[in-house]
Amino acid sequence: MAIPTFNFGLLIEAEELLPYLGHEKLRIVDLSRSSVYDQLHISHAIHVKPKQLLRQDEQASGLLPDLDGLKALIEYLNISPDHHVVVYDDEGGAWAGRLIWNLHCLGFENTSLLNGGIHAWLGAGFPTSSEMVKLNSVESLVEINQSKIDQYRIEYLELLDKVNHHSVQIWDCRTEDEYTGLRLAARRGGHIPNALHFEWSTALNRENHLKLHPLERTQQRLEQLGFKLNQPIVVYCQSHHRSGLAYILGRLLGCNIQAYDGAWSEWGNRLDSPIITGELPS
Repeated sequence: MAIPTFNFGLLIEAEELLPYLGHEKLRIVDLSRSSVYDQLHISHAIHVKPKQLLRQDEQASGLLPDLDGLKALIEYLNISPDHHVVVYDDEGGAWAGRLIWNLHCLGFENTSLLNGGIHAWLGAGFPTSSEMVKLNSVESLVEINQSKIDQYRIEYLELLDKVNHHSVQIWDCRTEDEYTGLRLAARRGGHIPNALHFEWSTALNRENHLKLHPLERTQQRLEQLGFKLNQPIVVYCQSHHRSGLAYILGRLLGCNIQAYDGAWSEWGNRLDSPIITGELPS
């Protein structure tokens, strides 16, 4: 087997990926809508549907899968510890970021987000395919390292304790209307106490193929809101979909960042969780 020659960071450009298409140790994963994938996708990309990344319970709709679910994801991706996974979507990186977070939680970090996803690929004029991909079976699949889960994920009771003790920075990356409680997406509306608001899509440049704005700009805006990026941060949205990209942004900025995958679907559906409503701070 060829020795991987990738030197990819967590965020890569289309031009970096192009020379490696078809490499036996590269797994390209497409999280675009099925209708988009069926029409066109990057050559050799396999398609993953969002439901493969989630586990639902009575109150929360976007939880990390259980161990069986994570094993099924590894088997579907067909990856060994020697593989590198490049992920993209058609929405700027939220679902792609969510998959990367799942992989980080199970202990696999050879991952990259394709900046701008399929929009940037098409914008660069690079070729696409509509063919279904058939993968050769991989020996020695990735094994789950459960010790990594708590590094990147926080659950309700632990987060509640940190909120009550004012010992955590919280990033709410939903819309302003969700944050203030004007738009209801659970039994109760509003936000987690002390959460600061920075909508996930604010980091995207819609005039440049949904690529990320320069990280310096996003960092400056987060710091202006009051975030101390050298201290731990917890990010959440409604179902840990949009916060998939926020998690990636935090990692790119060097933050110690965890995701609350119970998210507002859990916090807002519980009747005993503390909630704040009202306007954004000036």
